[in-house]
Amino acid sequence: MSRLSVDLHRFLFEEERSPKVCLADVLDIGGERIFGFVFALLGLILALPFPIPGHAIPIGFIILVLAIQLIVGAKTPWLPKGLIQKPIPLETVQGVMKKGIPWLERIEILSRPRMTYICTGFTGRIAIGIALTIMALFIMVPLPVFNTVAGFGVLITGLGLLDDDGVICLAGLVVCGISAAVCASLLIGIVWGGSSMLDLFKHKLGH
Repeated sequence: MSRLSVDLHRFLFEEERSPKVCLADVLDIGGERIFGFVFALLGLILALPFPIPGHAIPIGFIILVLAIQLIVGAKTPWLPKGLIQKPIPLETVQGVMKKGIPWLERIEILSRPRMTYICTGFTGRIAIGIALTIMALFIMVPLPVFNTVAGFGVLITGLGLLDDDGVICLAGLVVCGISAAVCASLLIGIVWGGSSMLDLFKHKLGH
């Protein structure tokens, strides 16, 4: 099984492509590892400091749809055609992936099948699905920093699923937890006028 970075590089830079591509074109690369493939790919796009403009809500929605299917035990994912067939300029995708593939390669060095029951077992997939659902909801909040912070959690968890690597999945769940705490703190700060989650916690302790 080839690495995601190798597959993406071949698809985007080595093979002849039309001026526009869509997510549906890329999905065939995933094969049987489609859940992990899509999470890792979308997480990579989100985590980069130079994302595709206007991507957050549709990508967050796709992650949400897939995460719910993971929770209910679906083996073959369903994705809304209107989103996965939306054309994106090839040059835009190539520009993003030129920056993203080297980072992906670094993570892949550590990835291999181990503790596979975390990725394939009923309880593990529910836990992963719930974590990714929370990430998807934060991604759909129209604040750029949420996309990047939550994107790291989605990327690492997706790579764990991609290679049935339970250790990386666990690391992804930890990153999702930290990301959720950071996003929640920022959201509280916005709603309550600059008070972060830590400030509110200290306030409660003071009483």
